[in-house]
Amino acid sequence: MNSIVVKNLTKKFGSFTAVDEVSFEVKRGEIFGFLGANGAGKSTTIKMLCGILEPTSGDALVGGFSVAKEPDKVKQNIGYMSQRFSLYNDLTVEENIDFFGGIYGLEGNLFEERKKWVLHIANLEGKEKLLTSSLPGGIKQRLALGTAVIHKPQIVFLDEPTSGVDPISRRNFWDLINSLSAENITVLVTTHYLEEAEYCNNIILIDAGKLIAEGSSKQLKTNYIKVPIFEIECSNVVEAMELLEKQDFVGETSIFGNNIHVITNEKFKDESQIHNLCKSSSINVKRINKIIPTLEDVFIHLLEKGKK
Repeated sequence: MNSIVVKNLTKKFGSFTAVDEVSFEVKRGEIFGFLGANGAGKSTTIKMLCGILEPTSGDALVGGFSVAKEPDKVKQNIGYMSQRFSLYNDLTVEENIDFFGGIYGLEGNLFEERKKWVLHIANLEGKEKLLTSSLPGGIKQRLALGTAVIHKPQIVFLDEPTSGVDPISRRNFWDLINSLSAENITVLVTTHYLEEAEYCNNIILIDAGKLIAEGSSKQLKTNYIKVPIFEIECSNVVEAMELLEKQDFVGETSIFGNNIHVITNEKFKDESQIHNLCKSSSINVKRINKIIPTLEDVFIHLLEKGKK
């Protein structure tokens, strides 16, 4: 069963098309990754799916409600956490929870039960009187998610929720997302951290408002790069990369940590081409390994392909 069905969703601002006929489906209980660089159209799509922005054309059913015709019903049945934490910094932890609980009409024992849950998942039990502005980024992030789902919605939209927090807090936050999915809650999350997409059941990649790839992490790595890809550890990394980019057997190159990833093309024959090239320029190659592409490799490959 699908929680979200998107059909030809489009948003134009004057002559600029921010989202261009995007279509996809999200199953119930799925963690669905919506990936793209800044400015690709992710946030605009999310705002349309949440009933905040009216589509120029196309439509989407979110929890069975049309974002074009029933935006208020969509808003009542979802949770939404924006990339700029949806909390009031000048309120205490408890006041923020009370405020969001009130917005969603929670009261009595149900509200008290959900309030305890929010405090628990945010690690803020006994700290209800702290000003929200004083909280560390990772804790504030968990509190923001807790308030966004305090009413137990079946669909949650998270717009770049881990932006600006440290890697450990990010990992802990994803544990929390997984726990929501385990309760059959659908989570659609936008991010530009490609390593986070490994945690998603399904992924779409968007560039300049257009959907350019779709599938699981494994499918994206398998289906979109058919040529050999290598990781090279060598001296003078920048010089080596510039040299490789000029070769007719190289499709794309990228820096990956302290190494280089090289996506070859149909003119590539074997690794000796790389060894001989580097040797002729006095670049010491420590190792060349054929690798399975990362999602970053796939994304760079698809972006470069789109420019050609």
